[in-house]
Amino acid sequence: MTHMSDRVGVRDLRQNLSRYLDRVKAGDSLVVTERGREVARLVPSAASVAPALERLLARGATMPGGDLLDATWSRSPPGYPRPSVQEVLDDLREDRV
Repeated sequence: MTHMSDRVGVRDLRQNLSRYLDRVKAGDSLVVTERGREVARLVPSAASVAPALERLLARGATMPGGDLLDATWSRSPPGYPRPSVQEVLDDLREDRV
């Protein structure tokens, strides 16, 4: 299971629909193309993702936890005040300019 978005042409999808649907059920996403241009995406439904998540958890995978701001600003020196959400957003917006 790759979980990457693979590209598949409309003709190939039509001829091998069952095979591609099996991949999507297993968690893969597919970008459907027509003449090289993206026309659709096939992604797993929430109902088919849940069993895949359960299998990963059964194999010992863990769910992420904690505070995203702590992870984002973990490079700050000890004792450095934690930024507000607004400060983080302002900082991210500056990076786009």
